[in-house]
Amino acid sequence: MKVFITGGAGFLGTNLIARLVDEHEIVVLDTLQRNALKYAPWYWHSHLTVVQGDVCDPEVVERCARGADVIFHMAAIAGVSVVVNNPATTLRTNLVGTMNVLEAARKNPALKRLIDFSTSEVYGPNVFRAREDGMTTVGSVYQPRWYYAVSKLASEFLCHAYHTEYGMPTVGIRPFNVYGPHQVGEGCVKNFVEAALKGEPLYVHGDGDQVRSWCYVDDMTRCLLKAMKEEGAIGRHINVGNPRATTSTLELAHTVLRLTGSESEVVFKKIGYPDVEVRVPDVSEMQQNLGVTAEVGLEEGLKRTIDWWRNR
Repeated sequence: MKVFITGGAGFLGTNLIARLVDEHEIVVLDTLQRNALKYAPWYWHSHLTVVQGDVCDPEVVERCARGADVIFHMAAIAGVSVVVNNPATTLRTNLVGTMNVLEAARKNPALKRLIDFSTSEVYGPNVFRAREDGMTTVGSVYQPRWYYAVSKLASEFLCHAYHTEYGMPTVGIRPFNVYGPHQVGEGCVKNFVEAALKGEPLYVHGDGDQVRSWCYVDDMTRCLLKAMKEEGAIGRHINVGNPRATTSTLELAHTVLRLTGSESEVVFKKIGYPDVEVRVPDVSEMQQNLGVTAEVGLEEGLKRTIDWWRNR
């Protein structure tokens, strides 16, 4: 197959390409501002074409999407500090980019599946066993913290509208705190592991009692491979996460210190924007419609991540 991935040079795209590139033609469209792919050995694979460009450019999106059997739409402005400092760019990139991808997909008769990446942020600041058919919540318009969530929720509605009106075979993915090798940009686990291995302080926001469920990237990738094929996933918006790997941010920091053997200190830091207090998914749709149950526990996933950073 031909697989087109917007934002494919990022963390999740790099891990997904590793599973696809030997058997399929892969085209990546990315600005390369966060380029994890260049550090991967499969960057030079003969089946991989990397196009440096912007998802807001409809012509380049349509050209890359032409003849694609599967499209993964991963390109977005993300990361809380980046979004807070660039709210207009976030909305423009995430909304215009999604519309460009959907229009290119609609013009492509070869399309068998379009997988759109959303976020667990659409559930708002307190999410416990969130179900996909439940309420989505966003905060005040005066808080740029929520611009990312708004843009992703609007993108979900766009994708579902194209599914409903045009019969487009779309699948929506709502990731819950994915971590692991090849992570670039912002990420709590990445930041903690890097700091611990360098002997630098681990900065914990607030008092560290925020609760998160952590999903190792291999479990995420297995879900994406199933999303390409499972008929029951079409038209659905699916949480992907591991509720069994749930801990507070402070406990996560101490676990990283223990596993790395680091003597770094934990430093508490105030932040100037609202934080998410609880984020735990219901994954029954992931299990039923994708046939996947997360297999990698938190401690095992952290060990693998730490080993990768050490070897790197």
